Amino acid sequence: MADPINVRRFETLVLPHMNSAFNVARWLTRNDQDAQDVVQEAYLRAFRFFGGFRGEDARTWLLAIVRNTFYTWHQQNRGHAGDTEMFEEEVHSDETSAAERDDGPEAMLVRSENLQQVHEALRRLQLEYREVVMLRELEELSYKEISSIVGIPIGTVMSRLARGRQQLAVLLAPTNQGM
Repeated sequence: MADPINVRRFETLVLPHMNSAFNVARWLTRNDQDAQDVVQEAYLRAFRFFGGFRGEDARTWLLAIVRNTFYTWHQQNRGHAGDTEMFEEEVHSDETSAAERDDGPEAMLVRSENLQQVHEALRRLQLEYREVVMLRELEELSYKEISSIVGIPIGTVMSRLARGRQQLAVLLAPTNQGM
């Protein structure tokens, strides 16, 4: 039986980061259903080992568990994971800015096409670059937090981020739009 104090502490410290956990899992798996499975397993692991959590940063701790859970899942499902579903920010975002609501159909179409191009470019990045770019640019984590989550030195985080950004620039260059 779980200690009620630990359950409340878990709910207070870890549950608020479910959206971040899903976003990380979604970008790693590239599939909503697989991301849900990874997050569910990650939360089970986090709850199981929460008694050993001594840090202050539950988000970084949880995202490291999500990442590790993904890699376990990835090894077990190599070749079975679907890559068929496009990730669309509008579907996964609860907030829409006033400018987006007030724009005409042409502006909304252009913004949607640009967003799809960026997401497709992110999806095409090698996993080691995609994860650091996503953690830095989408989750807005520090180099130190990314280093802790990914388990690599800060210098490696910085070099992977630079290489990932370079690859994104190449993928988003006008000459590659037809590829």
